[in-house]
Amino acid sequence: MKLRARLFIALQHLIPQHFLSRMMWRLTRCKYKWLLKLTLPLFIRIFKVNMDEAKNSDWRSYTSFNNFFTRELKDDAREISSDNKTIISPVDGAISQLGKINSDLIFQAKGHAYSLTQLLGDREDLGETFRDGEFNTIYLSPKDYHRIHMPVDGTLKEMIHVPGELYSVNPTTVENVPALFARNERVVCLFDTPAGPMAMILVGAIFVGSIETVWHGEVTPPRQKEIRNWKYDEETISYAKGQEMGRFNMGSTVILLYANDKMDWEKELKAERSVRLGESIAVIK
Repeated sequence: MKLRARLFIALQHLIPQHFLSRMMWRLTRCKYKWLLKLTLPLFIRIFKVNMDEAKNSDWRSYTSFNNFFTRELKDDAREISSDNKTIISPVDGAISQLGKINSDLIFQAKGHAYSLTQLLGDREDLGETFRDGEFNTIYLSPKDYHRIHMPVDGTLKEMIHVPGELYSVNPTTVENVPALFARNERVVCLFDTPAGPMAMILVGAIFVGSIETVWHGEVTPPRQKEIRNWKYDEETISYAKGQEMGRFNMGSTVILLYANDKMDWEKELKAERSVRLGESIAVIK
């Protein structure tokens, strides 16, 4: 590991991750016009944000940084694959890793894997559901669109909030912090789909002020010490492919899980490849 990477990782072990994230939550909701005039043009320029895609393209009209960060896209900004045999990318981002789950192990980066069961909140029943299945980890950078959409039609069955650390999820940290995604705070959303059971895991990170879903609103904050669980067996909450299901208030990572022998990833997909919301990433068997 290079010295710069060592220092970056060491700093994350030392800083008060949750305190700084709480401060970021407050800062990104400040409505001071002078602060927005200072930060928004700078952010747009540094990260090359394409405002032409936004439903509201005038940065001056946003009431807070978070309001800008979670901006909507124009209705025609992304083409959603209409083939009912396809699974689409739920976000704009870059693939960190994808492939086969090796029994209970998911590949994170060279030299690192983590437990599927641990990722799912130490639920052995869910670990069995996805054992030897398929996974896809997609990283959202600051420039990306930060709403999350359904990759396939789905009926919500359960949601689990797993408290944890808040390490950065950028490539340097992913490559050097063991079991990162099973250590960070996360929200696990479980659906029944035409591709069988599907888990969408929304992984928190440093400065990710909150994670929210369409059906629940903000799941975090407040942050809890115990795992929380919501079941939806007695009500029908369904979403169509391409429909919004949640958002990151600041950026992070989405992990998709599918059961064994239910679907195949598109052949051209590989680590570090960029994906856009709506493009086909897999085909249902």
